[in-house]
Amino acid sequence: MNTPRVGLRCDASPRRGVGHLVRCLALAEEFLARGVHVAVFGTVERLPWATAELAARGIPLHPGPDSPAELVEAARRHHLDVLVLDSYELDPAGAGALRAAGVFTLAVIDGDSRGQVADLYLDQNFGAELPGLPRAAELPELPRAAELPELPRAAELPELPGRLLAGSGYALLRDSVITARPSAPPPVTTVSRPRVLAFFGGTDAVGAAPVLTRVLVATGHPMDLTVIVGRPEIEAEVEDVAPGRGQVIRPVPPTGALPALITEADLVVSAAGTSTWELCCLGAPAALVCVVDNQRESYTRVVRHGLAAGLGELPELTAAGVAGRAARAAAARTLHGLLSSPQRRATLAAQAWSTVDGQGRARVVDAVLDAVRAAAVPG
Repeated sequence: MNTPRVGLRCDASPRRGVGHLVRCLALAEEFLARGVHVAVFGTVERLPWATAELAARGIPLHPGPDSPAELVEAARRHHLDVLVLDSYELDPAGAGALRAAGVFTLAVIDGDSRGQVADLYLDQNFGAELPGLPRAAELPELPRAAELPELPRAAELPELPGRLLAGSGYALLRDSVITARPSAPPPVTTVSRPRVLAFFGGTDAVGAAPVLTRVLVATGHPMDLTVIVGRPEIEAEVEDVAPGRGQVIRPVPPTGALPALITEADLVVSAAGTSTWELCCLGAPAALVCVVDNQRESYTRVVRHGLAAGLGELPELTAAGVAGRAARAAAARTLHGLLSSPQRRATLAAQAWSTVDGQGRARVVDAVLDAVRAAAVPG
């Protein structure tokens, strides 16, 4: 067959965050390495560093089609063989409409397929299981309509089994993370003033940085703290936090050097989102915060299996009154224990490093290309 053409449909903004774009960028890098034509479709708002990342790789950014009919029309106009859908907001009927139009469809999900009928599903979360989507099932054929004047709503689409790529073995990681992965997890290292890195997604859409900066300061432990501040208002709040004795707070803007900052840190404090898999791949001793509801299940699994320490949920840490003070005090105790125990940090790092090997995106692209090539062979 000819060189495949792949589209990736995702959005990013200060409100939405950048997780969907970051994992699509990881897939794009792998497809490009295989000589595949790649384009991104969606809206990237007020994130110059993100558009610069796409431009640096020669990946065109097209306006995002939203409705099922618009998705099909964009796929036809750009002669796409594959369309990756990574969104919580798109009409779920889009995946089925694309399949019916002959476009191989990969739906990237986080525990909920949202009724999408795709050729392939990817849930990269640790221990992911979706009972309704068997790991390896044959797909029945959908009609390949040349014209789709009336596309079905999600509720009208048949419940078709698809193949599910599930678990952290399929974690999507960018080149910058994979190349920074150490050959072994970091050893036990005693330091009097640990280097701490705190970041909460590309934009910190929920304003977690000031909250966790205050909790870190409340540990009373000496530290050299670097905080990634995604927005000016976040930076202003972080700068208002007064460090304690032996503590230094350094706010810095989002940077492409984040993997290097992670590997240099003695402890990383982060949201329990897509960056979790970057931290694991890099063998970072980490403490995580569940900042939005859709992180809860993955956060619980990761903490339970010792890949990272848990600091609780952000609404608990920001609550007023006795409950909020108790949650913040508990998080500060957990952080103090990590800051004062090189062995505890090394144990977390080793468990995390052994869980994510950095080859997940290659496995996903293998599965996509194998399926596309098999479909192209006359039966």
